[in-house]
Amino acid sequence: MTKLYNLNSGKTEATRQAYGKKLLELGHKNTDIVVMDADLSGSTQTAHFGKAFPDRFFDCGIAEMNMMGMAAGLGLTGKLVFVSTFAVFATSRPYDAIRQSICISNSNVKIAASHAGLTVGEDGASHQMIEDINLMRGLPGMHVVCPADAVEAEKLIGQVAEEYGPYYIRLGRSKIPVLFDAATYHPRLGHPALLREGSDVCLFAIGLMVARALEAAEILDKEGISARVVNVHTLKPLDAEAIAAHARECGCAVTAEEHIRYGGLFSAVAETIALKNPVPLRYVAIGNTFGESGKPDELLEKYGLTADNIVLKAREAMKLKKA
Repeated sequence: MTKLYNLNSGKTEATRQAYGKKLLELGHKNTDIVVMDADLSGSTQTAHFGKAFPDRFFDCGIAEMNMMGMAAGLGLTGKLVFVSTFAVFATSRPYDAIRQSICISNSNVKIAASHAGLTVGEDGASHQMIEDINLMRGLPGMHVVCPADAVEAEKLIGQVAEEYGPYYIRLGRSKIPVLFDAATYHPRLGHPALLREGSDVCLFAIGLMVARALEAAEILDKEGISARVVNVHTLKPLDAEAIAAHARECGCAVTAEEHIRYGGLFSAVAETIALKNPVPLRYVAIGNTFGESGKPDELLEKYGLTADNIVLKAREAMKLKKA
């Protein structure tokens, strides 16, 4: 297959920055787009939209539940509403309003949450939202998207804007490697992207862990192990047939995510293959703990979110396959 990624592009960009650029582009094309923020527009990058379209931008202050209720109402009047704040404030704090006002009414609201995961860094456990996918996956009607880099973020956000209904888009604070070329990479919402062929073990990854899964595949290749890498950028709805097929063809699998092990990618893949085709499965994720203050790269290392740990788990899964 044609190589779709470049681990050595030398380019880095935060997915929140890509969101800000794409939102501005969409604003010029669609006058029905309304954007809301909770006093963090500089950090979430919605300030660019606000400057260009002040009549369609609303800073709701530190009142996230109220913001979600307002967004639900506008979404039901024909507006396409993008709502942004840090992931910790976009999910747990206004969860009731998201459930009651957005999801039950199936309002056209896109929650684009920045600063998700451990890589908020020095802000510590209070701001490191590592259980957000779990919360959003559990809501009937909610869709969940987690881009792997800035290029994918822009493309998937553009596709989300064409779809009706509630979406949760998980974005990061830190600059991460740009893996894809916008001219040649064309992800499809709802369909996991096969990035690397392989037959011995399948590595399912999301977000910044996609780059680490690709690094792990290269390490495994030097050991004579053929690792398939699948970017599961859309966690809900999950393409169960594709996930089951990849797992079945390789005979074992590993998941990798910057999220707690409960309710995220590991849970989604485990649920799927348990129903369709059970194979040995291991995971790389955060355990039953909150994060702590530290530099992003150091935190990823401490909590085992590394290419080396993916390699270790791949070996474990393969041993189970052979047993």
